[in-house]
Amino acid sequence: MERQSIPTAGEKIFTYMTPFIFVIGIFGNILSLRVFVTKNMRKLSASLYLAALSTADLLSLIFYVLIEWIKRSISPDPSVPAAPFFEQNGICQILIYMQYISRFLSSWIIVCFTFERYIGVCHTLKRKTFCDMHSTRKIVTSVVCLAVVLCIYKPCMTASVEVGPYKIKVCSTDPNHQDMSFILDCIFVFCIIFLPFVIITVLNSMIIRTLYVRNKHHRQCKVITEESIIRLEFTVILIAISFCFIALNTPYTAIWCKQHLLTRFVKQRDGDQLLVANTGSEMTWNINVMFITRTIFYMNYCVNFFLYCLTGAYFRKELRMLFMYKSKNYQSQYHRCSVQNTSSTPTPNTCV
Repeated sequence: MERQSIPTAGEKIFTYMTPFIFVIGIFGNILSLRVFVTKNMRKLSASLYLAALSTADLLSLIFYVLIEWIKRSISPDPSVPAAPFFEQNGICQILIYMQYISRFLSSWIIVCFTFERYIGVCHTLKRKTFCDMHSTRKIVTSVVCLAVVLCIYKPCMTASVEVGPYKIKVCSTDPNHQDMSFILDCIFVFCIIFLPFVIITVLNSMIIRTLYVRNKHHRQCKVITEESIIRLEFTVILIAISFCFIALNTPYTAIWCKQHLLTRFVKQRDGDQLLVANTGSEMTWNINVMFITRTIFYMNYCVNFFLYCLTGAYFRKELRMLFMYKSKNYQSQYHRCSVQNTSSTPTPNTCV
């Protein structure tokens, strides 16, 4: 895969921003997951969806963001792949499979969470049927099983193939299945971007409308309980997550579709379908836009923690309690060690 001697502005942004996105995303999602499985939060069905979303985002960061950054940014020699180990048959298919599964889960868990909030807000009489922990576990398990089954096509149509003038091996679509893989990839993009976009937009519109009407009619006599506040916070969190999901996914998806369609009519020279569609200045512009929008797209996997902190007072409370609990445990342990050392003989004593 021959690269330009001078990196474009888009490549520089991708190269230097992606590690920050990865590190922030890993820590943010681990903290979010830890909060959602605390004693108080795990009783709520919405927490299970958000815990599953944090797990899916962690998988996406590890198997998708990190791997793609290593492949596309670390290239000491155009005649040698950046990470030959990732291009080998077997490893190549496993990584592709995990990438597709994690991306599918990241999208459809948000859809399931949206549906849960829609039932809870717009159909309160059915809340106990669809919004209890048993139903939530069944839904999350079903989505995981669906992802495992639907994404199996990609590793079956992927292979380590020789490309470019140096005949280096890269993990790419098997030449024997290019047409079918292109069709299935388009369907996959539709299923993880466009279809969730429509469902989330429609359900969120109905949720916002219901909340507005309910607040308008019952402003004077509405009884505010802790449970209603928590449910409202989860609804606000959902709307924030949904907005960012759409905003961060749309630019890269549009460019990806454009480039993917162009490569159907332009002879590929360097083996990278996402980058080689035109020549000259237009090609440079396409490379810049592709790398920039890809970097923006990666932010989708690290932004949720900040959305939880901004929109969820209950989340912030549990997060503070999590750190305070650890601090108190440390202080209590230190106090016990000090008391033991003081009351014991002068022999040196160690507390682990």
